[in-house]
Amino acid sequence: MRNFEYYTPTQVVFGKDTHLQTGSLLKKYGAKKVLIHYGGQSAVRSGLIDEITSNLRESDLEYVTLGGVVPNPHLSKVREGIELCRKENVDFILAVGGGSVIDSSKAIGYGVANPDNDVWDFCLKKAVPTGCLPIGVILTIAASGSEMSSSSVITNEETKEKRGCAKTDYCRPKFAILNPRLTYTLPQYQTESGCVDILMHTMERYFVNIETMEITDSISEALMQTVIYNARILMKEPENYSARAEIMWAGSLSHNGLTGCGTGGGDWACHQLEHELGGVYNVTHGAGLAAIWGSWARYVYEVNPERFAQFATNVFDIPCGTDYKETALAGIVAMENFFRSVEIPTSLHELGLDLTDQQIHDLAFKCSFEDTRTIGVFKQLNMRDMEKIYLMAR
Repeated sequence: MRNFEYYTPTQVVFGKDTHLQTGSLLKKYGAKKVLIHYGGQSAVRSGLIDEITSNLRESDLEYVTLGGVVPNPHLSKVREGIELCRKENVDFILAVGGGSVIDSSKAIGYGVANPDNDVWDFCLKKAVPTGCLPIGVILTIAASGSEMSSSSVITNEETKEKRGCAKTDYCRPKFAILNPRLTYTLPQYQTESGCVDILMHTMERYFVNIETMEITDSISEALMQTVIYNARILMKEPENYSARAEIMWAGSLSHNGLTGCGTGGGDWACHQLEHELGGVYNVTHGAGLAAIWGSWARYVYEVNPERFAQFATNVFDIPCGTDYKETALAGIVAMENFFRSVEIPTSLHELGLDLTDQQIHDLAFKCSFEDTRTIGVFKQLNMRDMEKIYLMAR
């Protein structure tokens, strides 16, 4: 098994009404003037932003606000936030939302703390940040796990490139407030897409072609079973607090490094393939992952069918005989059937994309960085492989 490092410094405050502790947490971490960064008007209409600003005033904290973050968060909004923070002498960023808001906040933090660099250069790997403004999170969507991760993904809407920003510990949130009640008003599609994202963060680390740790595998398999079980509950009971709580905590655990201990880092091919869909066609991230996953799995499973058979047996209770390939395929079908059961697409057509051969070629060309890189570790994929997977996913 591989050596690993595990570092998860974020303070988690979990439960009902925990967002009312925001002011005291900000003061604990030395904030004096805060940027409250959020997405659409739902955070305003629900009264959440008013609750937070009132809480900050009671704690004698200054603040400015910047809303308007969209899914697949835009570089232009990041630049706007950097400019606002510099103008207002902001020293702390409070992200109120899901992964897009948190990722935008991290990129803003990088930009402010590194004034001699253009923030997009961190996404293109042309520069490495040397710091980040401190960040706190009030989570309103269980999906990305960005509230405990070192990851941030930004979309350049001019070039239609969706790229991971610098991956450093500088951007790890100081605290994350997880109140499951704040997710009650989410549309069903967003809720279930978030569940898929959580599953995929786990599966990307799980499907590796090396010896792994039994304890890490067991944690991953239990996490996946928990998400699948509770995602189905939320289809019928969107205000089921217990189910919301299980999903929210699973989202954080899926992407804070825990399920990657001893796996060598994970595969991440599906994420790379989906990033091109998100950047060009602005699809919902979790749904895009579901639309790609089955085709990727069928394309690579024969490299190590035993691993897929273990997944089928331990996650879906599919009996495993001597034919590992048969069991592996049954597990892939079971996961796709789960996606369908929560009304999430399993193909590009169901995602709303009917792509031409040329459009698919262009996606593969972009994903391979113009045929200069491979992706994945379970099976290394070159540009031709990527194109075949996109074609299978149609």
